[in-house]
Amino acid sequence: MMSIKTRAAPEQVFGNHPFLQDLEPHYLQFLTNCASEHYFATGQYILRQGEAAKHVYLIDSGKVALGMLCPRQGFTTDQILETGEVLGWSWFLPPYYWQRSALTIFPTRVIALDATCLREKCEADHDFGYELIKRLSLMLGQRLSLT
Repeated sequence: MMSIKTRAAPEQVFGNHPFLQDLEPHYLQFLTNCASEHYFATGQYILRQGEAAKHVYLIDSGKVALGMLCPRQGFTTDQILETGEVLGWSWFLPPYYWQRSALTIFPTRVIALDATCLREKCEADHDFGYELIKRLSLMLGQRLSLT
C-alpha cells in the first residue's frame, strides 16, 4: 500500500465522488484535513474483519470484494464495490472494529478519511454530523436492499 497525505484543494482531493456530491463547500474544505490517498495492488486487503476501523474509504478507482474470512473456506465475497462507492461504516459505531474484510480485485485508489478526525468534526458541528449520517444511512439502506 502506498499512502500520500494530501493538502490539495477539495475538488482535487474528492473530485466528483458521489458520496460527497452537493456537500457544502466549507464541509469539503475541512474534510481535506482528514483525507489521504491510498493505492492498493490487486489482491491486497484494505481492511480486515476484527481490526480497528480507523478510516472510511471513498473508492476513486478500482474494484473491491467485500466479504468475510471463513475458517476452511478462506475469503468469501458478499458484495463487489467499485469506483464511486464507499467502503466501511464500522468506523462510525462503537466499538469501531471492522465487521467485514475488503480485498482488492483490481488495483484500487481510495481517499481515506480518518475516523477520529471525522467523529471530532461531527461533534464540533452537528449540522455536518447530521449531513454525514444521512449519507451513511442512504448507503447502508442501498447495501441492505442488495443482500
